[in-house]
Amino acid sequence: MIDVQLVKDYLSYHLDEKAVGLVPREVRLGSTAGKATTIIGPRRAGKTSLMKEEMARLGSESSVYLDFEDIAIKGASAAECLRIVAELFTEVSGRRAESVFLDEIQNLGDWQSFVRTLLDRGYKVYVTGSSSRLLSREIATQLRGRSRQFLLLPFSFSEYLLATGNSGIHIGTLSGVGKLKNLLSSYLESGGYPEVVLGRDSRDRLLGEYRELIFLKDFVEREKAKSIDVARFVFNFVVQGFAGEITVRRIMNAMKSSGVPFGRNTVYDYVERLQDTMVFFFLGRYSPKVSMRAGWPKKVYLADNGLAWRLSSDKGRLMENVVFLQLKRSQVSNPLDDLYYYRDGRGEVDFVLKRGAVVIELLQVTYSEREVADREIKPLLEAGRKLRCRDLKVITWGYETVKSFGTQKVAFVPLWRWLLVRKDAPMR
Repeated sequence: MIDVQLVKDYLSYHLDEKAVGLVPREVRLGSTAGKATTIIGPRRAGKTSLMKEEMARLGSESSVYLDFEDIAIKGASAAECLRIVAELFTEVSGRRAESVFLDEIQNLGDWQSFVRTLLDRGYKVYVTGSSSRLLSREIATQLRGRSRQFLLLPFSFSEYLLATGNSGIHIGTLSGVGKLKNLLSSYLESGGYPEVVLGRDSRDRLLGEYRELIFLKDFVEREKAKSIDVARFVFNFVVQGFAGEITVRRIMNAMKSSGVPFGRNTVYDYVERLQDTMVFFFLGRYSPKVSMRAGWPKKVYLADNGLAWRLSSDKGRLMENVVFLQLKRSQVSNPLDDLYYYRDGRGEVDFVLKRGAVVIELLQVTYSEREVADREIKPLLEAGRKLRCRDLKVITWGYETVKSFGTQKVAFVPLWRWLLVRKDAPMR
């Protein structure tokens, strides 16, 4: 049973709370009548801050914020929470609540019924949950089509520039471009986790803690892993193999070589469940056949480059991971888009963007400054012909031009420009 006075104090505190120091995010939430707005993403990506940004936009004086990890609310029943929203908030504020923000909702029993009840009574509802307990597929199942989902990843490069006070760099000067490339180098290496970017603690300590926390809480604990040794080997192997092609067979061969005992079904199960942590994304190989696209091998990408901190200095791989994340952000706002990679016996294309039944863009990523090797260009041109795609791009570190190859044209675009233009970031 709730302590009513404790809850009133909690509500009063959050009514007076000011949203200060928040870095505006590119994700724009909004609301749809009769549907909960759910924010899905990896741990420490900034879901709570995004929620408070939305509260400030709507007006905190008419918004109820319930943090289900706060001692005043933790342990409350769904019925008691409804009383907090409908009665106690009005008693404290003198106003009827219009919007309800539910943070870490997985700690509330029967949260699904509570959310549906709020929606039925006309409230705007916003929901976040720990990535280890509240996944997008659980939301879809439990709310039965009554939710709008938003993916929140750590800072994009344009958000990184804003957070570090560098969003107004003049790109029309050589020094401005040099500054952007310097900042991009740092972003590639340590990623965009908000706490890391804002320098609130040691980068080494934070990123090491994040990796271990994700492994223990979001993988071992959630999946009830019985073999910690197998789970850790699979986790570390996939992290270290980011931006590369993996197969379960390759993982098992590596385990044999290392002398780690394992069961075949256990390894398959652990690999499949890695995506539930929301920090691993598996990308299928493009094929006209759906069954082939769904099978192995796959390429693996991380939700943030910081998870590979001190594991890889390969700038090409780091660039490719960042490009994938930017494409993933764009894909969320374009639900008809599908993303794949392409490989045949003659080479590989890093990314195939398909909209409906049509391949609309092919992307190759390379660190090359001036001359791009034949192994990058030839597969791109061949895939362009085979997939009937005319939009061919090579994302480079600094080389910029357009080249013709017979009837085909390839645009070479520096990574910094592609990242900023892709999201219409402010540039001068």
